[in-house]
Amino acid sequence: MTTIEWTPSLWLDTFDELLYDDNELDYEDQWTLNFNYNQTDTVTKEERKRGWRVYSHCARGRFQCPSCRKTWPSARVVVLFRYRLQRGRGTVIMRPFGQACRRCQDDQFELGGFSTKEVEHALLRLFAKIRKNCYGEEDDDDGVSSTESSRVRTKPHEKSLCEACCMGICCQDDE
Repeated sequence: MTTIEWTPSLWLDTFDELLYDDNELDYEDQWTLNFNYNQTDTVTKEERKRGWRVYSHCARGRFQCPSCRKTWPSARVVVLFRYRLQRGRGTVIMRPFGQACRRCQDDQFELGGFSTKEVEHALLRLFAKIRKNCYGEEDDDDGVSSTESSRVRTKPHEKSLCEACCMGICCQDDE
């Protein structure tokens, strides 16, 4: 079941579940997830020296316009993760990107809602990147991205209504 509201607690709870119940990062380090709704995908030289890395994930979500109440699905919701591991403490800072309502055209970007399954998928991909970049593990891509092959086609992506496109970091460009 996909919600249409942005629900940070779903991400936090799933993050903790995967981390502590499923031992996705079995390295004795403490990892935390925070949100920053202004971060970009740019990592400065200084930040890179301090160990920061970026992973951009393309997720499926649902949106609802607060003005006209119209709802729509999207298979291209960018979720940006910035992460690093320092002295046994891992930090993940996440930013979801919004979309604007086609009907209202008011340049207001709304944050979408996600299903538990979609949140799990995004976080498992993130953990694979963390294991590779912070712990030197191989990134075994098979299996985790199996949802790519069963992709549901949605209407064409409208760049002008996508916050990530407007910032030049949309996953649409991966096609």
